[in-house]
Amino acid sequence: MDAEVWEGSGISPINILVLVLVLLSILVVIFQSEQSIVNAYPWVFKSFNWLFAVIFTIEYGIRIIVMGENPKYSGVGGRVRYARTFTSILDLTATTAIWIDLAFGVPGIYGVVLRLARVLRVFTLTRNSKVGIAIRLLRDSIAARAMELTLAFVLAVVVLLVASVLLFVVEGSTQPEAFGSIPRAMWWAIATLTTVGYGDVVPVTVAGRILAGITALTAIGLVAMPAGIMAAAFSNAFQKLQQNDQASIDA
Repeated sequence: MDAEVWEGSGISPINILVLVLVLLSILVVIFQSEQSIVNAYPWVFKSFNWLFAVIFTIEYGIRIIVMGENPKYSGVGGRVRYARTFTSILDLTATTAIWIDLAFGVPGIYGVVLRLARVLRVFTLTRNSKVGIAIRLLRDSIAARAMELTLAFVLAVVVLLVASVLLFVVEGSTQPEAFGSIPRAMWWAIATLTTVGYGDVVPVTVAGRILAGITALTAIGLVAMPAGIMAAAFSNAFQKLQQNDQASIDA
């Protein structure tokens, strides 16, 4: 029933079926966010949500029972221990969210959050597939570069603060609404350092524009630094995945 007791490779056939249902339920959530469609076909969404609630509840119950076949989770205590695992809690949260939506019809943003909770099930079902393995390898590669990423983040914060202070000093008297305080200047600095450049706040003095140009050029390097670190981490994760696949073939 679960990849924990599935003796084949990859995702078990049952989990593939459940994954298809999860993806279908996510598709329903996407369309359900458009109120005009919901108003036109309310019975369709109601029917689908009832179907998903019943199937996922049964599937969760069977999963808890079947996990007893795994020596790691044998007995009542083992099943309770499995029910307390992170992935099992995600399953239960996503399924409960559908029942809450059906029972109370939670409106607004809270209802959207509840419906999107079922997206979490994708992560529990793909954790033992190649996708899940690749994600774990990428996570481990990023963790191995935590020091480099931390240094890049600290450098970005320093540049952000320096740019905010300098623009406050240079532009504060000219544009008090935009640069009248360091926190106000930070909005411009963040937009510039992230290369978003909304353009709603711009320096008007010569000194301010010079500082803005220097900050913008600095931002290119700051953005490239973590991007390069992440690219290297992803490349290492992909190479490890290929090596694992090759080792499996050779075995």
